[in-house]
Amino acid sequence: MSEESSARVRDAMITEPRALPATATAREAGEVLTPPEVRAVYVVGPAGELLGVVTRKTLVAQVVAEGRDPEATRVEDIAEPPYYTIEADTPLDEAFRFIEEEDAERVPVVDDGRLVGVISRAVLQRRLAEDEDPGEGDQEP
Repeated sequence: MSEESSARVRDAMITEPRALPATATAREAGEVLTPPEVRAVYVVGPAGELLGVVTRKTLVAQVVAEGRDPEATRVEDIAEPPYYTIEADTPLDEAFRFIEEEDAERVPVVDDGRLVGVISRAVLQRRLAEDEDPGEGDQEP
């Protein structure tokens, strides 16, 4: 069995995704989303369960455009359900195929519904390339 076939998403994921409790405010979400490299903040329930995702687009559409008070609007009220999630024990090659098929850049990683990380296409590509055997792709048919 090669290392690639035994490596799991949990071995390559970012383990501390940006997350806020459901009771956090839209203003707090805006603070998290201020740096340009941050594209989303995950919303979690009391047991760490993934409830949804808030993006800048969410804040503009559901808070600014609707004239809501960012201090009074809770993220659980504006969070969008995640398009996809992936289980932490999913094999890396299977996760990469899934991300490619769905054309996703990042996918939240869950373990029994709890948010435990985030996996990105770039990290998967790098990790799978590192796990290839030297010369694997260099052989003539």
